[in-house]
Amino acid sequence: MPVTVVVGAQWGDEGKAKVIDLLSKEHTYVVRYQGGHNAGHTVVVDGEKYALQLVPSGILYDHVIPVIANGVVVDLPTLFNEIDTLESRGISCAELKVSSRAHLIFPWHQAHDAIAEAMRGDDKIGTTLKGIGPAYADKARRVGVRVGDVLDPERFSTLVRERAVAENTLIEQAGGDPLDVDEIVATFGELGARVAPFVDDTVSLLHAALGRGAHVLLEGAQATFLDLDHGTYPYVTSSNPTAGGACVGTGIGPRDIDRIVGITKAYTTRVGAGPFPTELLDDDGDRLIDIGKEYGTVTGRRRRAGWLDCVMLRQAVRINSLSELALTKLDILDGFETIKICTGYRVGGRLLEHYPDRSDLLADVEPVYETLDGWGSALSEAREPGQLPDAAKQFIQVVEREVGIPVRVVGVGAERDDYLVWAS
Repeated sequence: MPVTVVVGAQWGDEGKAKVIDLLSKEHTYVVRYQGGHNAGHTVVVDGEKYALQLVPSGILYDHVIPVIANGVVVDLPTLFNEIDTLESRGISCAELKVSSRAHLIFPWHQAHDAIAEAMRGDDKIGTTLKGIGPAYADKARRVGVRVGDVLDPERFSTLVRERAVAENTLIEQAGGDPLDVDEIVATFGELGARVAPFVDDTVSLLHAALGRGAHVLLEGAQATFLDLDHGTYPYVTSSNPTAGGACVGTGIGPRDIDRIVGITKAYTTRVGAGPFPTELLDDDGDRLIDIGKEYGTVTGRRRRAGWLDCVMLRQAVRINSLSELALTKLDILDGFETIKICTGYRVGGRLLEHYPDRSDLLADVEPVYETLDGWGSALSEAREPGQLPDAAKQFIQVVEREVGIPVRVVGVGAERDDYLVWAS
């Protein structure tokens, strides 16, 4: 299968990096197609933890060419901090490619992010304040500065200065502190010179690779229900993490894609504000957070947690044309005597046929649960389906029944090899 897409099927933090790392074994190119440094992917190899924000997860394999594609917004200080950290740990980033069409994040984007969030008062979205939204807004307004602009240093310096002066006026009008224009121009002049050797026409690069028969893995950040169009708006990100976004974010057409893997935890989490039908505000919720170490890779924020929501997953299947699921963190449920799975929504005594199209409606739904027995034993040593307790097998079978596509991979621990291939 030449092109595989990996997409989060919930609100993010599903363990995509672990599955991407697994799939990277059989792919030559691993491509990040949207988002920015507001999302983190964590891979654990031999007890060593690698927390990645911009560099694709496939970087940990020598045979992989990692690509930051055109749909990403790139914060250069974060990128080079990540590169330097990886290089210091013996991971070469020499083959990294960065799309000339990707847009850059600047300090004014972060300033606008902070001002806008502060102005929302009690209605905060919960943005990471990384400047992602304002950078995408500039892209849509056609005033953004792109990575390819660094290849003409004089022109790049002029663009940065012009934008910095214009944005300073807006920041001061909004009550913010002015930025040091000369410092920004100097800093980004140095960063631009440093990123220049990595810059490539990644659309042509990837199509040439496909023409040679290379296998390409497209890696999304965030997840389906943080998608700007299909998520719980306005509590969403500023790009399209869905499978359709993979086409736009890389320049690879939909007919080249033949495998779309949705990643879901065995329970549900989300960060920040927004509706959450299965959220648990009790001891079970606290246990999921504590046992699952549910704290953001980038922000360190405590996540919200609840039971697995198959209504969400069915919607994710529809939106992304998912071909299969990878079910992660099943081991986090080891100690629960009973486990619930949401199989439907009810509003005012009426069972809904579809996932609500408005966040205010979603906030009012009552989850309909199927209750299962727990398995009461550790799953971390299981490497094939026959080693799972019957209750764990039943859990997976209920998910497949409710969602309508097969589960192919089951995660049973944090380490790279803590998984099994499930054959239903």
